Amino acid sequence: MAVLSSPVQSDLTGTSSAHERTSWRSSQASFGAQQLNAHDIFAHAGILEDLSAVEELLLSRTASRSAVISAAGEHIIRAGGKRLRAALVLMAGKLANYSLDLVIHPAASAELIHAASLIHDDLVDKASQRRGQVTVHERWSDQAALMVGDFFFALAAGEMALSPDPRIISFYSDAVQTLVEGELSPVTVVTPFEQSYKQYIYKTGSKTAALFEAACKAGITATGGSAEDIEALGRYGYDLGIAFQIMDDVLDFIGSEKTLGKPAGNDIRQGTITLPLIYAVQQGGSQRISQTVFEPNPSDADVEATLAEVIALGGIEYAISEAESYIQRALAALDRFPDTSTRQALHMIAHFMLARNS
Repeated sequence: MAVLSSPVQSDLTGTSSAHERTSWRSSQASFGAQQLNAHDIFAHAGILEDLSAVEELLLSRTASRSAVISAAGEHIIRAGGKRLRAALVLMAGKLANYSLDLVIHPAASAELIHAASLIHDDLVDKASQRRGQVTVHERWSDQAALMVGDFFFALAAGEMALSPDPRIISFYSDAVQTLVEGELSPVTVVTPFEQSYKQYIYKTGSKTAALFEAACKAGITATGGSAEDIEALGRYGYDLGIAFQIMDDVLDFIGSEKTLGKPAGNDIRQGTITLPLIYAVQQGGSQRISQTVFEPNPSDADVEATLAEVIALGGIEYAISEAESYIQRALAALDRFPDTSTRQALHMIAHFMLARNS
């Protein structure tokens, strides 16, 4: 864990606009990674065509005799995202004896599990939008969202069964169990720092990093990697996933509604305690921070004031430094592999995590 730095001295009485927060984040982008984008990284790895094949498989699998499941399934798949988890499966597979036939089903499994978890998360959180798109339960019903999520988990199990190595089933089933445990283990305190930090890393590792880890292990396993290769890719995926979620939490403080598909401060409104806020409290933040995050319906003014205070106390810098530490650990796990375009792309993805704005 990185050494705690001194708080940033600033006027804590003002508020920070979304534009100011976004500008601040842009100026802090590290590794020159602001020049990277997922499409170019995937092109460098030579997986764009194969990712398209995964996309087509997902669309075909979500077709159902139920009109609601078909419509909702197509809605969530086409909302898409970067297909990062599928890409990790493909790129990990390219570090061994790659062929699309070997990795397409593990790649589809990762995306289906992710989609199912998002559907259920949105239902539990009563979220109205995801990536700027209306959520399944809002467009159809709570019951439909529950069933569609279950349907996606079942589809993922089917893809696992078609994978070339039975260990892949264990990787993903363990990840799903861990994901659920993490969702039911929220961060409940903001002090003492050590306790809240430990809770945060546990939840982040369970909720996000576990599926990244499973995807990487599944990819290298499907293409015949050694036990040492599988272990190394698992470490890479786990640490990458921790950094990904930390940066996602940072964006909730400094992003804009246009880039996030939801207003900044959404975590605070939902009472979700994340690393920037934990650090700000440790650095002597006012009682307002704790009151706002534990308030059932905080006012917009309180949320904006809390965002500004967390930023002023160095919560963003600290969280980014922690993400950078996890990225360096992830990259170290790749040292055993030869310097190919695939390993380069895995390095690029890691740096991209630190500069993402959505």
